[in-house]
Amino acid sequence: MSALEIFSVIISLIGVSLTVMRNMWCWLFNFIAFVLYAWLFYEYKLYGETILQFFFIVVNFYGFYHWLKGKQQDHEIRIEPIAGKTVLIQMIMAAVGGAIFGLSLHHFTDAALPMLDSQLAAFSLLATYWTSRKHIATWVLWVFVDIVYVGMFLYKDLYLTAALYAAFVGLAAFGWYQWEQVKKKQSSTGFKGI
Repeated sequence: MSALEIFSVIISLIGVSLTVMRNMWCWLFNFIAFVLYAWLFYEYKLYGETILQFFFIVVNFYGFYHWLKGKQQDHEIRIEPIAGKTVLIQMIMAAVGGAIFGLSLHHFTDAALPMLDSQLAAFSLLATYWTSRKHIATWVLWVFVDIVYVGMFLYKDLYLTAALYAAFVGLAAFGWYQWEQVKKKQSSTGFKGI
């Protein structure tokens, strides 16, 4: 357990908690967490996770813009629906992309867990995209992804990060509940989406 890991965990908890609350400050804290974890994961040869942090940074800017635009129009962060067919197609794309990425890591790097690392990276990227689009499905996906992350981080002796991801499971479940409540409230006011 290093000072870098401790600081990364604290910033990550703040960022995810603010995301659950639909607070715009989440994007700043998440950005800092992505930079810190890119450094930490590189040190532990989790290259898929390292590269993922850079994708997270890009999606972070997109999410900030998308949330800010919606907030300027509606004065609050609105939950947006997603079609089941879209979920299925995007999940298949994430699985295929993760497999291709995993094979690349396996053949061209000394990655510690190339296939698991790459699949988690792919599905994390999809969940982050869904967060930026304000889909409740993000929290469902995060619950499952974070459970698997706990096991991977325990295996790599990143115990504090494993504890963080265990907390993320709870936060994702709470986020799912919170956003469902907001969705019901928005439905009762007749909001049809942007």
